[in-house]
Amino acid sequence: MGKASVKARAHTWYIIDMEKGVFRFNRRLCPRCGSVMAYHREPVPRWHCGKCGYTIFEGQAPRQRATGRGR
Repeated sequence: MGKASVKARAHTWYIIDMEKGVFRFNRRLCPRCGSVMAYHREPVPRWHCGKCGYTIFEGQAPRQRATGRGR
């Protein structure tokens, strides 16, 4: 029995381009608290921060807050 080829967990967090020598983080960082956000597909595709509860829904434009000044 040979060992199965298993990627290190850190390889799932980054996209690595060996030709260009560049790597970037695969996940989003929370704009509110700075921790890593989780991606959920069901029931609605979204990014969610488990630390502060901030959620970004996919397929929707970011909403601007109404200031209530002038109409």
